[in-house]
Amino acid sequence: MAHATMEQLQAALPRIEAAPAEGIVRAIVVRPAPGAREMPSSGEMSLAGGMHGDHWAKGCWRETDDGAPHPDVQICLMPARVIEAIAGLDPADWAPAGDNLFIEMDLSPDNCPPGTRLAMGTAEIVITTEPHNGCQNFIDRYGRDACVFVNTGRGRDLRLRGIYGRVVVDGVVSVGDGVRKVGS
Repeated sequence: MAHATMEQLQAALPRIEAAPAEGIVRAIVVRPAPGAREMPSSGEMSLAGGMHGDHWAKGCWRETDDGAPHPDVQICLMPARVIEAIAGLDPADWAPAGDNLFIEMDLSPDNCPPGTRLAMGTAEIVITTEPHNGCQNFIDRYGRDACVFVNTGRGRDLRLRGIYGRVVVDGVVSVGDGVRKVGS
């Protein structure tokens, strides 16, 4: 796959910035093991297991004091319009990014600050403060321009690489489910 250039990514910015305040689940990804990806049409999420079947529950890069996977990095979300600009329209090309949910929605701090609760399907998550940044794997998969685009300047300010959430209501989420802000 040819990597998107910085010029192409910058040209996509107006469409990205016009994402709706509430949205829709466009793709679900489960990572059963490092480097492995599955794209189910629906998945169960819980506080105990995160996205069921995902390797987060087996241990992740951030742990609690007792060695358990940290709930603040339980569910990874990325704006669908951003991954479309980076990887194209085929959701199969989005999975290598490593995010669990690709959401057609504005995930910027103005629209989804930490503490925002999002309902989708029968599940709810709360946005955490943990920053989500592109890394060497992201560069290897999508190119340096994509990583610079999401990690610097306007991309960083809008959190284009995505955000993390923690499950607060166990449930099932499916591709096509609406995503709405709930509570306060």
